[in-house]
Amino acid sequence: MITTHLAHQFGARAARHPTRPFLIEGEHRHSWGEIALRSDALARAFRGQGLAAGDRIGIDLPNGTEWVVAMLAAAQAGLTIVPLDPELGYHELKYQLRHAEVSAVVIPEAPTPVDYLELFDEILPELPSLHLIVYAGPGTRWFDDRAVPFGEMLARGERLPALAPGDDADAPLALVYTSGTMGKPKGVLLSHRAMVASAVGTASALGLADDDCILQALPLFHVFGLSVLLTAISAGASVVLMPRFDAAGALALIANAGVTHLPGVPTMFELLMRDPAFVTTPLGRLRGGVVAGSMVLPPLVDRIRQWCDVEIAYGLTEAGPTVTATRRSDPLEKRRTTVGRPIDGVEVRVVDVRSGVLHGAEAVGELVVKGTTLMDGYHRMPNETARTLTPEGYLLTGDLALLDEDGFVTIVARRKEVIVRAGQTVTPRELEDVIRTHPGVEEVCVVGIPHDVLGELICACVVLLEGAVVTGPDLRRFCQDLLSATKVPDLVRFFDGLPMTASGKVKRQELARVVALG
Repeated sequence: MITTHLAHQFGARAARHPTRPFLIEGEHRHSWGEIALRSDALARAFRGQGLAAGDRIGIDLPNGTEWVVAMLAAAQAGLTIVPLDPELGYHELKYQLRHAEVSAVVIPEAPTPVDYLELFDEILPELPSLHLIVYAGPGTRWFDDRAVPFGEMLARGERLPALAPGDDADAPLALVYTSGTMGKPKGVLLSHRAMVASAVGTASALGLADDDCILQALPLFHVFGLSVLLTAISAGASVVLMPRFDAAGALALIANAGVTHLPGVPTMFELLMRDPAFVTTPLGRLRGGVVAGSMVLPPLVDRIRQWCDVEIAYGLTEAGPTVTATRRSDPLEKRRTTVGRPIDGVEVRVVDVRSGVLHGAEAVGELVVKGTTLMDGYHRMPNETARTLTPEGYLLTGDLALLDEDGFVTIVARRKEVIVRAGQTVTPRELEDVIRTHPGVEEVCVVGIPHDVLGELICACVVLLEGAVVTGPDLRRFCQDLLSATKVPDLVRFFDGLPMTASGKVKRQELARVVALG
């Protein structure tokens, strides 16, 4: 029987295989049954502390067992989780907590390096809805009566009456804030039905099963990382938790922890292959993985597949998140150059950007998505929700794509990233693909800069390989040989590194602002 509520889905898995390992963190191996008992106790404690169904609880922890237990407990108690980036600054954190109207939050006790107990001491007066802080750690520090150690919460819950798990599949499971690469983060409401359906469809497309072991190196506060965890639960797979990705640590876990499946963004795979230990690390049971989160170029896919048979997936927070994925049975060229076909329960179309009229095969337009995996809307942003979800139930992704006759999708660019120079449309990815072929270039991001006459100027923001000597005129001449005159960058700016989100995406808006300010 297929369930559409996370608490029931996890409970069924735990009842079927209670002694099997579920979470592996360092030297600790936690079974499905053990995590079920801990999350049940914490769910009862949440209710015992006055939290009610529909309340929102922030999880502001690094990847770890407590993160997973808190999520499962919230699901059982009917609460909505708000995953928070542990590295958020004071003002960003306060904005998300206030906007989400959280009633409780789970934080680390020890400084990480932020001292969260001190930080929340400052923030609390400005958060009238927040009345419970649960802190994970040894419980040796006292804060005030609103703060309770994680272990104490478990002990309290064990003394409380049993709690029937939530069963409203249409209730929100998570309020996930977008990474804000193109502006202020928006809170996306995703129901149990949406996220469980996405996880089931993703597990099926990737061929995951209960004998798989998945490396959870992606941050759980990001929708890709959260999706990895939910997909593992759907498949009944075990999960190896990394508090934070680092290439050497990930390679060690792949070699020693029995990892069979490796999800990541392109940057993570690139860093793994550049690590000195890569060539000597035995890959053990590693069978495959998935690369997503930003544009994936065919040459990178080819290099990864020499040692890990990855699939390519595409998604976005508002879509639950997975929209499409390649399958192992797909033609090789489709697995190299496309993001695959829709997962089960998802429908895609490509429409004209201006009119919304349906495009034929192989024509570039805006990708729109429909299905049970879609968000309910943006929290407290009805106008933005109305602009993004059509009356017919389609999500406007803002991504330019083409759909071939076999149903495979190719992503061309973000609609908001497109540069219009002197009336001519320029797609950043086309320029970036060319500039990356220069032997002295390590990374590049092309952005538009406002201009009084031309509308926008094309600026290539470039990171050079160590030791490379390349000038702006050199790169412009290189582009002139490979691009039409209207697409050659007007400006070239050099950087030591590009500003990135925690999920490995370039912060284009921030980069454009830096360049515009000179």
